Amino acid sequence: MIKEKKKNRKENGIRKKIEKLCPALQNDDIISAFEYNLHPDIPNKNCDGLVVVTRENITVFLDGEVMSELRFSDISLIKTEMGVGTVFVYCEMKEDNSPRLICLTNMTRSKEIIQEVKRLNRIVEYGIEDCPQKIEQISKNRQDGNSDKETHASGSHENGKGYFIKKNLNYIKRLWDIVKPYKWFLFFTVVFFIIICALNMISPEINRILTDDYINSKNGNVVLTDYVLVVLSMLVIQLVLRAISMLRGHILIFASSKMVVDLRDMLFAKIQRLSLSKISQKTAGDLLRRISQDVGQIENFLIRQLPNLIEQIFLFIAISIIFILNDLSILLILILLPIPLVFLSFSFFFRKIHKLFHKAWKCSSKSNSVLHDIFSGIRVVKSFGTEKREGDRYSRVAAEERDVQIKSDCMWYTLMPILQFLMCIGEFIILFYVGNQILGGTMTIGEMSKFSMYASMMYGPLRMFSTLPRQIMNFLTSTTKVFELMDEREEITDIDGAKNQKIVGNIDINHISFGYDSGKEVLNNVDLHIKSGEFIGVVGKSGVGKSTLINLIMRMYDVEEGNICIDGIDIRDIAQDCLRSQMGVVLQETFLFSGTIYQNIAYAKPDASREEIIAVSKLSGCHSFITKLPDGYDTKVGEKGYSLSGGERQRIAIARALLHDPKILILDEATASLDTETEKQIQDALSNLSANRTTIAIAHRLSTLRNANKIVVLDKGKVAEVGSHDELMQNQGIYYGLVMAQREMSKM
Repeated sequence: MIKEKKKNRKENGIRKKIEKLCPALQNDDIISAFEYNLHPDIPNKNCDGLVVVTRENITVFLDGEVMSELRFSDISLIKTEMGVGTVFVYCEMKEDNSPRLICLTNMTRSKEIIQEVKRLNRIVEYGIEDCPQKIEQISKNRQDGNSDKETHASGSHENGKGYFIKKNLNYIKRLWDIVKPYKWFLFFTVVFFIIICALNMISPEINRILTDDYINSKNGNVVLTDYVLVVLSMLVIQLVLRAISMLRGHILIFASSKMVVDLRDMLFAKIQRLSLSKISQKTAGDLLRRISQDVGQIENFLIRQLPNLIEQIFLFIAISIIFILNDLSILLILILLPIPLVFLSFSFFFRKIHKLFHKAWKCSSKSNSVLHDIFSGIRVVKSFGTEKREGDRYSRVAAEERDVQIKSDCMWYTLMPILQFLMCIGEFIILFYVGNQILGGTMTIGEMSKFSMYASMMYGPLRMFSTLPRQIMNFLTSTTKVFELMDEREEITDIDGAKNQKIVGNIDINHISFGYDSGKEVLNNVDLHIKSGEFIGVVGKSGVGKSTLINLIMRMYDVEEGNICIDGIDIRDIAQDCLRSQMGVVLQETFLFSGTIYQNIAYAKPDASREEIIAVSKLSGCHSFITKLPDGYDTKVGEKGYSLSGGERQRIAIARALLHDPKILILDEATASLDTETEKQIQDALSNLSANRTTIAIAHRLSTLRNANKIVVLDKGKVAEVGSHDELMQNQGIYYGLVMAQREMSKM
């Protein structure tokens, strides 16, 4: 809702600017309009800039004045280039292909401008009539001035204290929704808290009786059995307290552990639903920290700190009532006197402490990410002899984490003694008050002992309250990080009523375009049609979009323009599980899970028989080397399969894909690491298998595609050539050049 209001406010602001700067402009002529905020001639100087694109011109305004004007029909291409924290927008002129700077902006507006540039290039290429994605008329809803104010009012406090409190209360409410299934366990723990609190209240009274009526009694006729009964009652109370505490602990551990597993499952499921682009924006160390350490921090607070807090609150209230009932209000006031000073002191440091805890979390996450990178690539580190360099890299991030932690701890341990001293002032005042009462004869030693115990018990909660802010800060920081990930927008989602159906294998790629966040289009107007059972080869230089094309077919990303249909149905209308469960993929980077060879092959079909696994192993050419291993199919492959060679890993991955028995088989450089003999075996196997499935193979080694029904050549993000091997060789185009270059390399 807030994002929608922000968007409306931004559009209203642009409308008003255009009305002020060019009032005579007709609304129907406006194709696009966007703001920029960096001065083109003075680095790092902010400005108020606006770019207005019409059917005729691109007009650039700088601080209310026209800076430049270009004819839209003279432009051949508009492009963005990423600088250091800056985005440059250029255009190339048709006349001489010379670049002209349009504007530059910082990263806060980068995504918005990149999307506009992509859309404008579609208009440059196809014309406004064939590219009707024109923005809504900028003059629409002129009366939105009032809603502007409303938007400003709702978003102005977004980073304020009120917003911070509201956001954290919302997170706690959502955490309660996860805890709710275990509410009866929590109810019984609260009952046990009350019982424990009541028993704690009895002990000081028994101690008073023991002191005044027996130990300090002036009556010499003390009955031994009565004395023993009083002592035994204290023992029984302590035993009951321990038993209830044990039972309460077991119930809490059971409920909170169940809740934590639920939370971890939800978080893990959320990560799996995120698109590749979203996941790639975060490091593995960051994701691991949120699932393990942050959820663990939440568990620690809920199991240990929160129950203790509830118990201390009950205790505090109960003792306060006892003091009031015994007409010792003055004593209660003396105890509570330091509390306002404590909370005022903490409130003064609250914002700074919160920032330090947040910064410490980020430094810890960065440190974990560096460790994960080093350990994951330990073979590369050792191969290049860069152990010292990696040690220095980890030392730097560890030192950064240390410095933030020292700053945070120093502030905390400076604040805590002050707060605890304020607490102790009350104890000294109580000692003076109680001692004065005894000397005056208005209080017995037993009563003094009782009220001293109550006062001591009350200072337990007060001391806990003084350390509570740090525990709450840790808890809130971890809760925020967990729910921030839970709230990540899912870019690739199933529509309502997504279809689940058997795939035949006809693929229609209809004029698709796609680019990543850099603004450069990787694929541009790609049109391709593949029939069921065809073996299609995709070739081209590095970076032309081959892997991107297969990622789009698997719907790892969604196309920006056009569509991809399988058997005549847009893949966005097919359930993702249904779509990918009928595809088999051997990626360029082969990944094997820790475990045995058998488990890795069976990953595609856990209930497969041993005969099926051996059959696909023979087809992929890995059965022969597996049987030579000491443990055969039960051989452990190690982390990521590094105990095997690259070719062996790739053959196991092919066997895994074949066991899946897919309708569509995708091979991304699947034979790149194979020797010539094994490659021939796999080619023969694939030619037999391709009759019943559609096969798409990306290959740099062009000899592997000789038997393909059709070869697609990509160049500069477009389909440059399509045909069989013989047809493309006769045409002597791009494919011919690639084949001849490889032949020359083979001769060398």
